[in-house]
Amino acid sequence: MSVILETKGLEKTFDAVVAAHNINISIDAAEVIGVIGSNGAGKTTFVNMVTGYLTPSSGEILFQGKDIAGLPTREITQMGICRSFQIPQLFPELTVLDNLLIALTIANRGRKGWLTPAVDEALTDKAMQILARFKIEEHADKLITTLAQGVRKLVDIAMATVPEPSLLFLDEPTSGVSAEEKMSFMATLIDALQATDTAVLFIEHDMELIEAFAPRCIAFYEGTILADGDTAGVLDDAKVREFVIGSEFHRKATPDVADIREQAKG
Repeated sequence: MSVILETKGLEKTFDAVVAAHNINISIDAAEVIGVIGSNGAGKTTFVNMVTGYLTPSSGEILFQGKDIAGLPTREITQMGICRSFQIPQLFPELTVLDNLLIALTIANRGRKGWLTPAVDEALTDKAMQILARFKIEEHADKLITTLAQGVRKLVDIAMATVPEPSLLFLDEPTSGVSAEEKMSFMATLIDALQATDTAVLFIEHDMELIEAFAPRCIAFYEGTILADGDTAGVLDDAKVREFVIGSEFHRKATPDVADIREQAKG
């Protein structure tokens, strides 16, 4: 696998507060990584620096070999790094299809002439293809306000993939999704993203989801990386158990993801 993102000695301070210290992470193309850590551990600070919402105090962020530290968010997005937020960023008064069409129109800005319609049959077809990939095409004509939280999250993430990113950050993608639906939700999500070879880094507090869908896990603690490696090894790490997931934590047998996918289809 080729490395698409690498951070070297990444630091972020707010006056006397150290939010991130010596963050060194390498992400390969099409890799799926789970990120764990308590609130304030530095997870979101790391994502915000890579995506341009925060400027690092020091260090390098190399995306496909180019240092992008401090670049504007829009420019970073155009280069191929996108994200979704814990709270979906949608137009609630519009339909699902309209939301996708807006995202596609913005992504296509500058590619069409002034007299060319912004929305045409080809753009609508592309929007429907994206919805089908995330298995939400049946909701195309529904208003966002009428949808369950899980569907809203899928719409939000589908919109984040419109620029066809090489790397996608997901901030607690299952937040607000019912416990009964989380597994099938993640199966649908990961399948949709892997179909386009998008590298995915998702922040998650549910260790069962981390075990099932993240071959690699990164544990943050007090602004530093406590452990980084295969998920089973990280969850068994003594320091991770002490400072992140609790010493009483016991790994469960990894859920059968194939069964979960079949349930999602149903």
